[in-house]
Amino acid sequence: MKIQMVATCMFGLERYLGEEIDALGCKRTETIDGRVYFEGEPEDLARANINLRCAERVLLCIGRFEARTFTELFEGTKALPWENYIGKKDAFPVKGHSVKSTLFSVSDCQSIVKKAVVDRLSSKYGIRWFEETGVTYQIEFFIIKDVVTVMLDTSGLGLHKRGYRPAAGAAPLRETLAAALVYNSRPRENVLLWDPTCGSGTIAIEAAMIMTKRAPGVNRPFLAEKYEFLPAGIFLRAREEAKAAVDDSTGFEAYGSDVDKNVLGFARENAERAGVAHKVKFFEADARKIKKPEDRRGTIVCNPPYGERMMSEREVQALYRDMGRAFDAMAPWQVYILSSYFDFEKYYGRRADKVRKLYNGMIPCNLYQYFKNKI
Repeated sequence: MKIQMVATCMFGLERYLGEEIDALGCKRTETIDGRVYFEGEPEDLARANINLRCAERVLLCIGRFEARTFTELFEGTKALPWENYIGKKDAFPVKGHSVKSTLFSVSDCQSIVKKAVVDRLSSKYGIRWFEETGVTYQIEFFIIKDVVTVMLDTSGLGLHKRGYRPAAGAAPLRETLAAALVYNSRPRENVLLWDPTCGSGTIAIEAAMIMTKRAPGVNRPFLAEKYEFLPAGIFLRAREEAKAAVDDSTGFEAYGSDVDKNVLGFARENAERAGVAHKVKFFEADARKIKKPEDRRGTIVCNPPYGERMMSEREVQALYRDMGRAFDAMAPWQVYILSSYFDFEKYYGRRADKVRKLYNGMIPCNLYQYFKNKI
């Protein structure tokens, strides 16, 4: 039985997320900003939650319909078979988003959707009051250009929360974005990946997890594991499949360095929890003074401070100048730098060969890519 799903992501990661969905053997049906729609078997819902590195969450699509009035929203929601999912005692909170639509008030839409689900379940169960003390079924709606998609969240905590990073530095990079940065750098077994401003180690850890085929969600729980309408054992089987896929035979190695000795302690602990401490070397070093290891091919991937939460603007400008000189001496290594600083290229000293727009949380950033790392 095919089911319809949607994986959400930060803006700019749709391409990487779509490729991950393809790799799972699922069929993509639509891609819009921050969302990739796809179909698969119920087992693929569990596999998607456990294996997708760039997704923020996986949602099960219950239905789609057009609505330009509250009446249409109510009737469209009520027509869906909620009794196939939600029991008499279960909780079903509602949240959602509206973009470029006639129905723009999210709070009003939440109220209408909730009333419609209550009305449907009341007619099926013969009760008017729901105690909502059982399993939580988080309902989400998304309205874009007057088309409503009503879904159930299957992830719970955002998928960027892998479980290996309970502690982080002052400006942590989200794990899903770190994974996308690694994908973009095309990691290879015989090419060292070095993050010289590593902080809590996220980029290096995500790189090692990718190269050893460690599923990001194998050690964390998911909301849908309590959903009784799903086939029994699908998450157990998906976890067993993911664990069997781990391959430590790769010769890949990652470096993570930073000037902050304290944060390096967190990075080492995170790598241990992620199971990749044997593939990542963390050490103290100033990014402005790093030297290329002899006879090694390599790639630099980093997210240096850009004045939003760490360092003053003048300090950031000086850092970028010094990084530009130090990284240029690493030629012919390729360099990938994520920054939101509007004048990054001016202070770094070179125009990037390619720039990709991304977001670090709510902060718009550019990924500056240097393929020919030589002035």
